[in-house]
Amino acid sequence: MPKITKNIVDADLRNRVFTELDVSNECGNFYKINDRQWGIILTDLNGVERYVRIGAIVAEEREDMTARELMQKEIDDYNAKQADKARKAAESAEKAARDKAAREAKKKEKEAV
Repeated sequence: MPKITKNIVDADLRNRVFTELDVSNECGNFYKINDRQWGIILTDLNGVERYVRIGAIVAEEREDMTARELMQKEIDDYNAKQADKARKAAESAEKAARDKAAREAKKKEKEAV
């Protein structure tokens, strides 16, 4: 069986993704930008029209992991980063509360003198 070229394989995968997402121009909302992206004009919460792109990126084949392992690794990396951001935000909020309490205590100390 002949091997199909990477370009053809990737184009087929992107087309299947856009079909699965039901991104089409039938309703007139989405427009094909190129073979990798579709776009739509939406109004944001401030009433400003914005251009939003939906793109499909096909990951390279890897010898060291399967496609499922790669996807799970990216999900795990994202979740770890989000947890780290939440931890840092909580630490920052705690520090801000401590600093505020210290400032108020110092202010009361000055007023008492």
